[in-house]
Amino acid sequence: MAKRKESTTPETTDTEKATKATTSKAGTTRKKKPMAAEEAEAEATAKPSAKRGRKKASDVPLDESGVPVAGVAEDTGKTATAKRRGRPKKGTEEDVPVEVAAKDGVIEAVKMNVHGTGSKTAATKVVETGDVIVPADQPQDMSVWYASLFTDFDIYLFKEGRHYNLYLKLGSHPMEVSGRQGTYFAVWAPNADQVSVMGEFNGWSRDSHQLHVRLDGSGIWEGFIPDVEIGVMYKYHIKSKYHLYHVEKSDPFAFRREVPPQTASIVSKLEYQWNDQAWIDERKNKAGQPQPYSVYELHLGSWRRKPEEDNRPLTYRELADELPRYVKDLGFTHVELMPVMHHPFSGSWGYQITGYFAAHSLLGEPEDLMYLIDVLHQHGIGVIMDWVPSHFPSDEHGLAYFDGTHLFEHADPRKGFHPDWNSYIFNYGRSEVRSFLISNALFWLDKYHVDGLRVDAVASMLYLDYSRKEGEWIPNEHGGRENLEAISFLKEFNHAVHNNFPEVLTIAEESTAWPAVTGPVENGGLGFNMKWMMGWMHDTLHYFSTDPIYRRYHQGEITFSLVYAFSERFMLPLSHDEVVHGKGSLLNKMPGDDWQRFANLRTLYAYMYAHPGAKLLFMGADIAQGSEWNHDSSLDWHLLQYGPHHGIQELLRELNAIYKAEPAMYAHSFSPEGFQWVDINDAHNSVISFLRKGNNPGDEILVVCNLTPALHEHYRMGVPHAGEWVQVFNSDDSRYGGSNVHNLEPIPSMPEPFHGQEHSVTLKLPPMAVTYFKLSSRQNQA
Repeated sequence: MAKRKESTTPETTDTEKATKATTSKAGTTRKKKPMAAEEAEAEATAKPSAKRGRKKASDVPLDESGVPVAGVAEDTGKTATAKRRGRPKKGTEEDVPVEVAAKDGVIEAVKMNVHGTGSKTAATKVVETGDVIVPADQPQDMSVWYASLFTDFDIYLFKEGRHYNLYLKLGSHPMEVSGRQGTYFAVWAPNADQVSVMGEFNGWSRDSHQLHVRLDGSGIWEGFIPDVEIGVMYKYHIKSKYHLYHVEKSDPFAFRREVPPQTASIVSKLEYQWNDQAWIDERKNKAGQPQPYSVYELHLGSWRRKPEEDNRPLTYRELADELPRYVKDLGFTHVELMPVMHHPFSGSWGYQITGYFAAHSLLGEPEDLMYLIDVLHQHGIGVIMDWVPSHFPSDEHGLAYFDGTHLFEHADPRKGFHPDWNSYIFNYGRSEVRSFLISNALFWLDKYHVDGLRVDAVASMLYLDYSRKEGEWIPNEHGGRENLEAISFLKEFNHAVHNNFPEVLTIAEESTAWPAVTGPVENGGLGFNMKWMMGWMHDTLHYFSTDPIYRRYHQGEITFSLVYAFSERFMLPLSHDEVVHGKGSLLNKMPGDDWQRFANLRTLYAYMYAHPGAKLLFMGADIAQGSEWNHDSSLDWHLLQYGPHHGIQELLRELNAIYKAEPAMYAHSFSPEGFQWVDINDAHNSVISFLRKGNNPGDEILVVCNLTPALHEHYRMGVPHAGEWVQVFNSDDSRYGGSNVHNLEPIPSMPEPFHGQEHSVTLKLPPMAVTYFKLSSRQNQA
């Protein structure tokens, strides 16, 4: 993940062409204190006669676990009782016996402290209506009814950190209770003194609809509000137990959000009729089998735009009309979507998320995103989503300081604040936070039929000293730099995903040599299916950016990846991070004149597809984009009218077809039996050659890479089998923009050992090109 994904709400967004928003500028991100905390500091210095202010959570004394210590005065250390804000409570507080339904009709009684609703609860018996637990004789004049979706077992799992479908319980859920339509609300805020639902239905009143806190220590506030319908906007108004802090928050579990810069949540019910059962069945049938993975990474907001309509991005529905056909035509097996979760700032590319359960509303409704995924599946294309459990932004309406305490994040900034991205780090040691994150991962797999999750910035999670200087981090209990809580969380995440969706992929963006990232959890690994091969990407791009005349001195750079290629299950990425922030596009990394730059790019792609491992290519690379990627602009699709750019697209179409058709290219992508060097020692000519192997000898493909513009007319090469070898691919073909130097006729082998092989052939090596050869089918049939 690039280092420019700061959290902020910008002065203008894509939806603000006509209207201005009163939000902070992109370059003035609030780093550690949300607005309420800043106001609290200012008001804390006011004279006693000033109005009551708000305090930030970090002003509260903390115990060793980061939890505020109740009843301790700020300066004196003496106990003190803080005055509470809010309207006077009607009636007196008292413990009322309320019976709570358990399993199989067995009823147990608990004491419920009744306050803040305007009337006493006359509940003497609790009944279950479907999945909703409600008092049987609940007064109908209450603004917020007692109701719950939580069983005792739910609460147990939540506290243990093993409740993986919290999205069915927390948040807002339209339903009928006792014959009345309305919405059930539930939010986790254990350090709140009062939680109210404010919205369109009550004139955004902060006090009129107060939720009821559960008395089981879960910290969950809940209640049913009659007549609140689907589509109603709302927020939570939270008054903390500490220092009179209060704040308006979006619902962490809301399925819909307002279009930025507005921040309200929207009552919704995810209802979509899927038509991808054939894809889901095939996905299950192929699970565990060798498969080609050719991934097209894209940012939905900038793939195509509507210049005639103020340069707006395509909606999910409009994308569904164009993207699946395009990806299928080029032959990619999957798309990888940069985060589609709700985020307030387009410049974060989606990596600063405030709505983890909501599809980004700028491009449409949740059902519209479902439709896009559905259509992709119907075209035979899998969908991988970027997922960000590593950090979250400081925007006041989001997760930060949620109930006036460091609830989702660590209290100590040495563990809880990310210096690179000006954002907060999840507290992976808190059980409820683990439940939140794993529930979120399973939510996208369950409700959106996603086929894989690429986990962003895993390295930043694994190391306590990631991007920190000495003294800026806290060692673990053993004195080491490993984040033991994050390691445990990642293992639990992968176990939960693969236990519930065995055929779904998890992919780690992990840039260090951390061992066994793709190793099984039961053997001590992290449990991912694949890991991005970041070392290959950096070494390869450095090699290809070197002038060909000097490449003879860098032979080890292009061959080094095979030293560790099978230590993990790798995906080879040429990702978005390599074409931003002044790095230039892939085409512009290539040296030489125009012909050489395009030839280099064709050679890079052909080498990548032949290298062991799955493949990933960022959008724009498919048309040889000349400029860096810009999230506010469309790709330069007009370039396809020019031959060299169109040729790159044709090349990728052919490479994807060969990759999927030839078992040798993918059957052993992650194991050494699928690869064998033929020659890595011809540094003088910058030529490397190797074999890709399938399960049958006849599947073998000989790959020869000539990495300079020099033509070699008679190049001798060792081969493993006698017979005629046929050229099946040549990146120098004129269809791709090359010089059209070919081995047109089948090439007979000679019984002369060479390069450690029993036979040899004499080839013509085109300039700056990669060629694939295969034993003639006549020999295979014989």
